[in-house]
Amino acid sequence: MNDVIAEALGVWSVDITTGSIILRICLSVFLSAILGCERSSKRHAAGLRTFILVCLTGTVSMMLDIFMAKTYGMTLHLVSAAAVVGTAIITVNSILFSARNQIKGLTTSVGLWACVVLGLLIGAGLYTVTLITFAALMLCLSLLPQFERYLKNRSNHFEVHLELKDASYLQNFVTTIRELGLTIDDIEHNTAYANSGLSVYSVAISISSEELKKYKTHAEIIEALRSLDYIYHIEEMG
Repeated sequence: MNDVIAEALGVWSVDITTGSIILRICLSVFLSAILGCERSSKRHAAGLRTFILVCLTGTVSMMLDIFMAKTYGMTLHLVSAAAVVGTAIITVNSILFSARNQIKGLTTSVGLWACVVLGLLIGAGLYTVTLITFAALMLCLSLLPQFERYLKNRSNHFEVHLELKDASYLQNFVTTIRELGLTIDDIEHNTAYANSGLSVYSVAISISSEELKKYKTHAEIIEALRSLDYIYHIEEMG
């Protein structure tokens, strides 16, 4: 496969030379720093340094594999594979479940895994594919969340974290839900708040009313429920 950028730079950028090594490492640090800044700006745990280290690991691993393949005839890219597997293990362990049964860190974890693949592309000298992949990653991390929130707010199914002042009010809540044209799909009691004096639940809700489907968003429905006296707190999950 011909790389347009590599052809424009020259043969030196394709081979493992001092100049190409410097170029690939600088490109790895630069692109991963942009990704890390995007995550840090949204106050995610894995930020600038983490993304740089992960991408740099992928870049150096691929260059080492290419060097060993040319020098010793190795056909398996073992170092690159180890880098991907190691990053996958780290990212899985970084995914957390909050007390409200919400998944935390999933997007950042997948972003880190994608970042090590970006590093592999840089290390392989596939500059054009690298820039296209980087642009796609930035699009997914920066622009798509807004569209995703819009779709989720308009879907017919959502889940809420519900805190009632007393367990006896649960029946009142269920009755109100049905009167609003909603359907409760599942209710799960959250034992993490057992000693708080509150009755806390995770409630899966479906919008069954055609009127609500047309004109109401999740935020508006939750705001209406929040006005009930017996509800201490309510918010959408996920």
